Amino acid sequence: MKKLCLLFVSVTFFANAFSQQAAVGEIAIIPQPVKITKGTGYYTLPANITIWAGGAAAPVATALANRLTSASYKVRTIATINKIDKVAIHLQLNQTADNALGNEGYHLTVTPTTITITANQAAGAFYGVQTLLQLMPSEVESKSKVTSVTWKVPCVDITDYPRFAWRGLMLDVSRHFFTKEQVKDFIDQMAKYKYNLLHFHLTDDEGWRIEIKSLPRLTSDAATKRVHKEGYFGTFSAPTPDEPRTEGGFYTQEDIKELVQYAKDRFVDIMPEIDIPGHSLAAVVAYPELSGTPGAENYHIISGEPFMDWPGPKGRLDNTLSPANEKVYPFLDKVFGEVAQMFPFPYIHIGGDECAKNYWEKNDQIKALMQKEGLKTQEEVQSYFEKRVEKIVESKGKKVIGWDEILEGGLAPGAAVMSWRGIKGGIEAAKQGHEVVMSPTTFAYLDYMQGDPIIEPHVYATLLLKKAYSFEPVPDGVDPKYIKGGQANMWTEQAFNVRHLQYMVWPRALATAECVWSQKENKNWDNFAARVEKQFGRFDEAEVKYARSMFDPTFTVAKDAAGKLSVTLTNEVNGLDTYYSFDNSFPDNFYPKYTQPLTPPKDAVMLKVVTYRGKQQVGRMIAMPIAELKRRSEKKGGEDDE
Repeated sequence: MKKLCLLFVSVTFFANAFSQQAAVGEIAIIPQPVKITKGTGYYTLPANITIWAGGAAAPVATALANRLTSASYKVRTIATINKIDKVAIHLQLNQTADNALGNEGYHLTVTPTTITITANQAAGAFYGVQTLLQLMPSEVESKSKVTSVTWKVPCVDITDYPRFAWRGLMLDVSRHFFTKEQVKDFIDQMAKYKYNLLHFHLTDDEGWRIEIKSLPRLTSDAATKRVHKEGYFGTFSAPTPDEPRTEGGFYTQEDIKELVQYAKDRFVDIMPEIDIPGHSLAAVVAYPELSGTPGAENYHIISGEPFMDWPGPKGRLDNTLSPANEKVYPFLDKVFGEVAQMFPFPYIHIGGDECAKNYWEKNDQIKALMQKEGLKTQEEVQSYFEKRVEKIVESKGKKVIGWDEILEGGLAPGAAVMSWRGIKGGIEAAKQGHEVVMSPTTFAYLDYMQGDPIIEPHVYATLLLKKAYSFEPVPDGVDPKYIKGGQANMWTEQAFNVRHLQYMVWPRALATAECVWSQKENKNWDNFAARVEKQFGRFDEAEVKYARSMFDPTFTVAKDAAGKLSVTLTNEVNGLDTYYSFDNSFPDNFYPKYTQPLTPPKDAVMLKVVTYRGKQQVGRMIAMPIAELKRRSEKKGGEDDE
């Protein structure tokens, strides 16, 4: 009897685990809902689909109808139901709010006869629709008509709501400009995974991307005056006078208005960033009088040549707005005045990061300012600047948020902090009672390499998918009420085109999406990895590029007592086999399988590896020179530190 009871408990446990973590078959939802209960059977969509939506949910129904037309359906939406109407999909807003769902939660029920989504607000209905679409065959993402698919939806009952209100993705359009249509596509993709904020990095040393009508030189002189180059950004030669400066672009105020509305229709807000006082070379090129350094009129927009020295930072030229220059503040008043009118979102991001102060240290105006205001350090000089900027921004009806450097020298009274240099700055700001958004490099920088440097486009650091998935926005010992949420950042120094931009964002942005939406206790790496793999088919249908780096092994190198190399291969994803060769040929699943650390043969020059699941190749063929392994063995820990 005890054994029978134990068996019953075990079966019940695993049934509950399945309902909470369903990631087999066709149920592979990202981000993971709060609760999933799988039913029996399917709902098969009819040839003629009627979608009923009441009140504010009507636009959501229209958007769903537009998506389903790709499945060759005849779709109509109705606002009232007649007796003759056979409704396939109900989108219903609660007359009495379900407090558990909040503003963005939803309840989705699929039975063999109908589909029903209920929510308190239209945003919740929209997120319920995103989940419904993920329950449909991946062909629903196709850009062309699909006729050869049976459109079935598994019977399921889902209750879902977000953990955090701030679920952001940052897109840098300064280093490399992306068109209005490309930004719209970026918004479409992020909205599918329940992101609700696009952090728009609009200004930097490499270009000013937003029209300010009262300051026309910001776009005439600082948006398209860059030489097009290809290679490794940050190492290019300085442009010569005869090279055409044609690269770049900017968004007109009408473009911004269009993007803001486009995002709003998908329940995404857009937060602008005007990065100051550092990262301001584009502004200085347009208006040299904003600098505190003589000769600024000779500066040009950076095309990818080195102009900063690290660590530091120390500028080889002065890319800052001078806090002691009184011309700066009327300039910023005009900028933030127009920016505030374009973006309804309550926050404006003012940057504040990586401000090189070596020119400030020798500037007589800065020295006089320090004496007048009783400032002891250059960090306090920047704090003086940030506090004046906060007053300007607040005068426009907006709140300030900045990178965690704005903590140095004293934080402006009402400022929120975006913690990027790890989580330390966020912890400090929260303990001071300030709102915090967590966006640490260690978990959330999508511009980092996502696999071994030997095969990935080179960047200075690596962030694997599994590490990205381990992101926890609320640090131990911090009051959660100060943590607004988190976001991932996509800097674009090395993203020269939209296809590579997509490659860097996906699938790691799926990890961040789950970290900021799903409940902490529902996260599980193996389960997530299985769901990510299911999403790859959806990306294929949507013609969105993504990285398969999660299937590639990690190389760890050491030397034994005799000085021989020992190479350990580790897979992020369970259930994979790795095959290898040392003879310069290309291994497949008939080659030796990795089972223990490898020692390269005496005269070998190349280790090649590839991963399989069963008989199917899933990883890339990686060629690792033995000389590179030897180099890594000399480094602490035996892993590449790029």
